[in-house]
Amino acid sequence: MRIAVGSLNPVKVEAVLSVAEQLFGSAQVEGVEVRSGVGEQPVGMMETVLGAVRRARAALLQRDADFGVGIEAGLIEVPFTLTGYLDVQVCAVADRRCITLGMGSGFEHPPEVVRAVLAGEEVGEVMERLTGVRDIGRKQGAIGFLSNSLLDRTELTKQAVFMAFLPRLRRELYRI
Repeated sequence: MRIAVGSLNPVKVEAVLSVAEQLFGSAQVEGVEVRSGVGEQPVGMMETVLGAVRRARAALLQRDADFGVGIEAGLIEVPFTLTGYLDVQVCAVADRRCITLGMGSGFEHPPEVVRAVLAGEEVGEVMERLTGVRDIGRKQGAIGFLSNSLLDRTELTKQAVFMAFLPRLRRELYRI
């Protein structure tokens, strides 16, 4: 089985590899540089989902794989939160017939991070400034720092990837 991941970020590739091994026993997983067609830091559910879908489709076509996987982290509006937003990982899995989606756990950033993102910065840039951890998004991620390393970005991303593959485990129920 060949799976192309629409990103060179090692966290995303590792998350897909881990889930693929869990679900299928083994798989050849390769990161591919593609464009999401959305902003560097998606804001809103539509932009986040669209970025994941575009990454999945582009990866699938670029590598002629069995599956293309796109993962996009974005801020989505959620009422009753401290900042009005949660950071959510969205995963799209594409094959030649359909696309399936999944999401991971959502979490809230500190208000300073959300303000900076809404002003046009990326979460990773702001978190690097706040934490002093260079390339934090390619390592533990903001969640790793905020949770005192109890949860890292790879584990968070794996949730979204697993959920996107879920309909493919029970194809007969989803009619795919």
